Amino acid sequence: MKNAAVREGRPKRKQSLANASGQQETQVVIMRLKSQFIKRTWWLSIAFAVLNTSLFAQDSLPRYGQEVPTAVRLINKRGLGYLKATQEPDGTWSGSQSGPGVTGICIMAMLASGEDPDFGPYSENIRKAVRNIIANQSGTTGHISGPGHGAMYHHGFATLALSEAYGVVNERLLWKDSEIPADKQRSIGQALELAVRCILTSQKNNPWKAWRYQPNGSDADTTVSGTVLMGLLGARNAGVEVPNAAIDNALSYFKLNTMADGDVSYKPTESHGNGLTRTAIATLVFAIAKRKDSKEYMLAAKSIATRKDQDVTDYPFYGRYYMAQALFHSDLEAWRTWNQRNIKTIQSLQGADGGIPSSHGKAYGTGMSVLALALNSRLLPVYER
Repeated sequence: MKNAAVREGRPKRKQSLANASGQQETQVVIMRLKSQFIKRTWWLSIAFAVLNTSLFAQDSLPRYGQEVPTAVRLINKRGLGYLKATQEPDGTWSGSQSGPGVTGICIMAMLASGEDPDFGPYSENIRKAVRNIIANQSGTTGHISGPGHGAMYHHGFATLALSEAYGVVNERLLWKDSEIPADKQRSIGQALELAVRCILTSQKNNPWKAWRYQPNGSDADTTVSGTVLMGLLGARNAGVEVPNAAIDNALSYFKLNTMADGDVSYKPTESHGNGLTRTAIATLVFAIAKRKDSKEYMLAAKSIATRKDQDVTDYPFYGRYYMAQALFHSDLEAWRTWNQRNIKTIQSLQGADGGIPSSHGKAYGTGMSVLALALNSRLLPVYER
């Protein structure tokens, strides 16, 4: 596997930047451009957005830099304020579903809202959270374990968060003044490679070539597999070497679970409740893996588009998170309609303190809600269409 550790002088992957409005956003862009370590290719993203404005104007794609709706900006501002105020000294968030997965969700919520990990009001929050994930990763297996029976859920979200932080967080600042022992400190690139190694080993030993709750699971399901596969695809997008066979094998499992009407089962021959979220997961992984020409993608995409007005009642935060991305990648007009309703839903859920309650805790509910709105700004590479 390639050495993905950050080196001085190595070009970083392209990060799309929105042309932000207002003095505060302009100052953030200026500060980013001044950073010598992580911004060497950001000028390409800015040039891309500027030079291709006319192209986007002629296409149905949302234009990079278009103004984010006021309601979304307010939800984000209040939500991130809640996350900042409730973060534990060790970089985590407490709640009924705390752990590295939730920590990763909160990291992505801050990055997706345009917060700079090196400067500004949330920089230390982001760095503390990243440090915690890395420090609690097994240096032997690469597993980023979380509490409860859903250890690979945590690993998948934590891996995706590391992939989004890689090349954006200045590694020279990451461990500065940290009290974490030196033997637990490693670069984001090294941690990401270890996390990928865990995912690949788990898949290799799984009869279905997919994933279940534990890394040594002998069965698989489409919800865990979707979360882990998105982490793997994010790592590949960040520049970590991922064998094509690993992606193909995982997608074969989703094809196996895609039925003739486009609905996606929990396991082969097992429905396990409403399949809207699972179908959204399948749509998304096919799209991110660039398999939009597959029959299964087309069936799943059609299925979620026809059900865009249906509320997700089982695990609604998880459902909205995946529906937002799946519709954005598969049907922009359906996403626009769904997005307006989603904004109103989240507005109604947000409390006076900015937090959004969920059965898994406020940090989880707030982070997932901010991410479900992130397509309105599209600042993370995972949200590029």
